[in-house]
Amino acid sequence: MSAPLPFAAPEIAPIAAFFKETEDDFEVHELPAYLPLGQGEHLYVRFEKRGLDTERAVRAIAEALGSSGRDAGYAGMKDRHAVTTQWASFLSKRTADEARAIEVPGVRVLEASRHANKIKTGHLAGNRFVLRLRGIAADRVADLERSLSWLVAHGAPSYFGTQRFGRDGDNAARARRWIVEGGRAPEKPFERKLLVSALQSEIFNALLAERVANGELGRIVDGDLVRKEDSGGLFVADDVAEVQARADRLEVSATGPMMGAEMRWPERVAREREEAALARAGLTREHLDRFRRAGEGTRRNYRVLVKDPSVAAEGDVVTVAFTLPSGAYATEILREITRGGAVERRAARPSREEAASEPVGGSDDRS
Repeated sequence: MSAPLPFAAPEIAPIAAFFKETEDDFEVHELPAYLPLGQGEHLYVRFEKRGLDTERAVRAIAEALGSSGRDAGYAGMKDRHAVTTQWASFLSKRTADEARAIEVPGVRVLEASRHANKIKTGHLAGNRFVLRLRGIAADRVADLERSLSWLVAHGAPSYFGTQRFGRDGDNAARARRWIVEGGRAPEKPFERKLLVSALQSEIFNALLAERVANGELGRIVDGDLVRKEDSGGLFVADDVAEVQARADRLEVSATGPMMGAEMRWPERVAREREEAALARAGLTREHLDRFRRAGEGTRRNYRVLVKDPSVAAEGDVVTVAFTLPSGAYATEILREITRGGAVERRAARPSREEAASEPVGGSDDRS
């Protein structure tokens, strides 16, 4: 990541604040795509965790249930340094009552039931975030509220957060050394996917930053591939004026590229922009085909819709809550509404392995 990403919300002076001083200052509550129906071979467990990433928590629950962690499923990763709730599924003979009674350090079982299918990545509607910001001056709360209201009315840039690029921020550069410069590919498939996703994200962020800088976050460009917010369907923007009216009503949003060999391309002006971005990144279609297995390519909305906002102040602590769809980063919303003034106070720096495995503060999932 080079130049700072531009802000979309109206300009204000940065709002100084601290967040994540304690785990309780950052809550993430998963909104499932569906609920268990009470019967089926998979035992669904909704749990709260603290001080654990999702993988470790799920493995610990599976062990307590006498089940294999390999058979477990969950919709997305949640931050280790937060209080989070989510569902996971297990192949277990234990009853729902027995599941509710298990004891696992750092985990509290909230609900249990049965369902026919395993939970898979992406089986969620979104996440509800509750963030406690400390040290905010009383006369800045109104500015914070106005910024959040603007994002609700217009949408927020769906930038990938810094955690996407690795502990040292060099994952995209490492991917380029492998893919473009002909260096040795990482041995582990997981690491290859990690590096490719960082490179894809860097290109996406650059294109989005151009739009934001030009006041085009919610604008439709001729040939844009546009996604319907209700159904997820994609279509090409041929009648720009008609599609723009729908975008103004937050019914549709333009999408940007997660570059890959199987990605659907836009047309005309929008395609020219994306092909230029691919060239600036030093990539060709041949390169995309080279890393096909590690990242086939897809589309991502340029903006994210922020819903159900609330702001409550008590002394110098301000609690901000909002709901985001899967794949969005709460820390990027926080960055917008404080104009980059919020600083994470947690002293412990994650290891490279932690930084690779936990999407700190995003939708906190890998969908």
